Formats: sequence, structure tokens, C-alpha cells
Amino acid sequence: METAERNIQGEADRLIKELAAGLAIEQTAYAVAVLANRAAGEAHRLAKVEAAARRGTPEWGSWAAFQNAARSLVLQSSTMRDVAAKLAGRPR
Repeated sequence: METAERNIQGEADRLIKELAAGLAIEQTAYAVAVLANRAAGEAHRLAKVEAAARRGTPEWGSWAAFQNAARSLVLQSSTMRDVAAKLAGRPR
């Protein structure tokens, strides 16, 4: 199935609900924070590769902007993950 035909947001919502199923609220916060941090890291990795590959093309600016936004998200989600780990009594 092509990506345009898939309900990506719905699939993400389902995955989050599955990840959090049966967890206490503190563990849910930790699980969602870890997921956000991992997703942010993957977005940054993807954007960095594509921005480098597209340097000098019309698409480069959009990939560079995506990379910058992903970098900020990595930093914010790292803090969120660390705080959620404390709430859940877990090591980072």
C-alpha cells in the first residue's frame, strides 16, 4: 500500500495506545517519552542524510529546515524522557 493511501496518523495513534496498554500513568509517561525521543532521533537522522544529499537543489532548504526542527525535538524529547524516567522510578 502506498504511503499516501495509509492513515499514518491513525497507525501512530494505535501504536501509542498499544505501547501504553496496561501501564501505570508514570510508566505510560515514560513509554511515550521514550517513543517521542526515538522518533525524534530517527527524524533527525533521516533529515541530516537527505539535507546532505540534496545540497544545492531546490529541496535542500526544506530538508535543512526539517533537520533543524528535528534537532530541537531531540533536545526537548531527551529532557522529557529524563523527567519521565524519574517519575517512573526508572534509570534513563
